[in-house]
Amino acid sequence: MGGEIELSALVANVRAFRPTTLPTAGLRHAAVALAVARSGPTLGIWLTRRNSGLRAHPGQLALPGGRLDPGEDAVDAALRELGEELGVPATRSAYVGALDDYTTRSGYVITPIVFAIGDAPPLAPNPAEVAEVYTIPLADVDVEPRYLRIPESDQPVIQLPLVGTYVHAPTAAVIYQFREVALHGRATPVAHLEQPVWAWS
Repeated sequence: MGGEIELSALVANVRAFRPTTLPTAGLRHAAVALAVARSGPTLGIWLTRRNSGLRAHPGQLALPGGRLDPGEDAVDAALRELGEELGVPATRSAYVGALDDYTTRSGYVITPIVFAIGDAPPLAPNPAEVAEVYTIPLADVDVEPRYLRIPESDQPVIQLPLVGTYVHAPTAAVIYQFREVALHGRATPVAHLEQPVWAWS
């Protein structure tokens, strides 16, 4: 970990990255937003805790995002979800680039989209979807993951220490690749990183 990266360098790193796109046939296509915004002197991204009443993955930590609607691409979907979940009125002009697609055990292909929002707007979380919003400074994103082995898979389960707990894949895998690409300019693959068994359905 070093000093905080300048936004211009972060943007250049993401734009230089060539993401891997995976086929979505037979799977559900979703997008998540890694929205870099400035709060005072500090750059950070938003992480949410999903409402405990949601049918899918209640109470889990997640990036703003969701399934693509008909006619949308991943950028459109990520922007729409930023608005629906957090009340952030971003436009396509904020788009920086994409990271590698990640296929989940529950049948989704997730496309992570990086945005540069500028100064953080006031947030208006949708209580039907979002129980809590965390602003994660980039210095906290720049953390080494922990890897576990499980009998159900030959691949390592990734955990990221954030907000006083451990975040799991797919969110942990996406944020870890964001750290590697955006903060350090390293094209580190994450598609092999495993989810915990309780997230497989």
